[in-house]
Amino acid sequence: MRQLRRRGDTGQAFPIYITVVGGLLLLALAYFAVGQAAATRSEAQTAADAAALAAALETRDQLAGQWLTDILDPDSWQAIFDGEAPVASGCWRAHELAARNDASVTCRPDGLLGYTVVAETNETVGDSIVPGTEEQKATESATAVIEARCLFELPAEDAGDETLPSLSCEGEEWDLDPEDLVDLPEPEDLFDVHLADS
Repeated sequence: MRQLRRRGDTGQAFPIYITVVGGLLLLALAYFAVGQAAATRSEAQTAADAAALAAALETRDQLAGQWLTDILDPDSWQAIFDGEAPVASGCWRAHELAARNDASVTCRPDGLLGYTVVAETNETVGDSIVPGTEEQKATESATAVIEARCLFELPAEDAGDETLPSLSCEGEEWDLDPEDLVDLPEPEDLFDVHLADS
C-alpha cells in the first residue's frame, strides 16, 4: 500500500513539474524578446550619437578652417566662435556615418552650433513571441553641440594693425605672432564637441 501511495504522489507531481518548466521556458522567451528589442534600440542610439557627433565635428572643422583663413582679421573671430561664419551644413557626415552603422537618419541644425539627429535601424527587431514586432524598427535621437573653448580681447585701437589678440583656451594660452603663424591651435583646441545631456 505504501508503494502505491508513493507512485501516486509521483504521478501528481509530474503535471506540476511540466507546468513550472513550461512557465520558465515562456519567461526565458519573454526575456529574449525584451533583449532583442533592447539590442535594437541600443544600435539605433549608437547610430544617432555617432551621426550627431559626426555632423558637429564637420562643422567644427569648417569653423576652425574659417578662423585660420581670417586669422589676421581679429574683428571676425567672435562671429566664428559664435557659429555665425558662412560654413556648410555638416548633415552629410551624419548620413554617411549612419549608413556605416546600418541605419538611416534625419538631421537638422539645432541652433548655430548644434545638430539633432533621429536614427532608425535598417533591420527590424526580428521574430519574437511578441506579436507584431517582427517588422518593427528602433528609432532614437541625439543632439551634439559645439562650444567655443577660447576667449580673447581685441587689441586697443592704437596697438596697430599688426597686433593679434592672445587666445585663452581653457587654460591653454596662445600668443599669436602675425609674422610667425606656425604653432597654431588645432580645431579641438578651439572648439569642444559633445553630446547634449538628454
